[in-house]
Amino acid sequence: MRISTKYATLLFLAALIALTPFFFPSGYYFRVGSMLFVNGLAVTGIVILTGYAGQISLGHAGFAGIGGYACALAPVHWGLPPALAIVLGAAVSGVLAFLVGRPILRLKGYYLGVASLGFGILVSMVLNNERALTRGPDGIEVPDLGLRGLLKDWGLSLTNGEFWYALTGICLLIGAWIALNLHSSPTGRALRALHGSEVAAGTVGIDVARVKLQAFVISAIYASVAGSLMALQNKFVTPDIAGFLHSVEMVTMAVLGGVASVPGAILGAGVLTLLPQVLTVFSDYEQLILGAVMMAVMIFLPEGLVPSILRRIRGRDE
Repeated sequence: MRISTKYATLLFLAALIALTPFFFPSGYYFRVGSMLFVNGLAVTGIVILTGYAGQISLGHAGFAGIGGYACALAPVHWGLPPALAIVLGAAVSGVLAFLVGRPILRLKGYYLGVASLGFGILVSMVLNNERALTRGPDGIEVPDLGLRGLLKDWGLSLTNGEFWYALTGICLLIGAWIALNLHSSPTGRALRALHGSEVAAGTVGIDVARVKLQAFVISAIYASVAGSLMALQNKFVTPDIAGFLHSVEMVTMAVLGGVASVPGAILGAGVLTLLPQVLTVFSDYEQLILGAVMMAVMIFLPEGLVPSILRRIRGRDE
């Protein structure tokens, strides 16, 4: 029996997450792996918005900031457990994405990019300026999730690095599973039709405005959950999480690996997460080498790493 591409992708990703730790030379690599998984989760949301629906957002880090600060503020001010604060951040991000998306998604091209950038800048400004609540640029501490201690009571003792590696890996698998299921669903087909041509999609009965808004809300929730996991893992969060550079980094990861491909986007997140670690031995030239690698990929593999490589492999087979 032949396994579908969707399940083959999930099985490969699960095997990679489960087996890679056996080759880690030290506990530090669990930390790097969890960073990769958090970035991969955020970028999977970009795949749904940009890769499937063809919409551009340069302010998605704003939703990551909302998720991160929800985990810092909700337990202190409202007594919510950090796990429920993740849900609260996702809900607030989804509602804001719905309210903001209705007007800005009527725009197209770089007008949409600039409008979404404005949202991200607005969130960043609020986090920086509302010192009484967020402590401004200095950042704020985030309470411990508490799940690791609960697992220890149940007899499963994990180091901090192992715990966050496992938790973020599971979250990435769930996020990838949802995105891959969405791709083959009626909503996913509507999104891809929209990407091809909004006019053609409208002529066959697709509610263009509603479908675009759905993609925007879903991708915002992905970014929020990723921001919450990042804040909880670091036990500290600053307004940089909602900054413009973080938004650009998310889009760059997706484009580098293949913005229309879930495994490609995760690979792009992996490349941009791991390369700075590898290039520390070339500290004086790290940014130069990183930029050269990205330029080379975009020149020689314009569709992104995974789609371009698969296309060349299929071409050889034919």
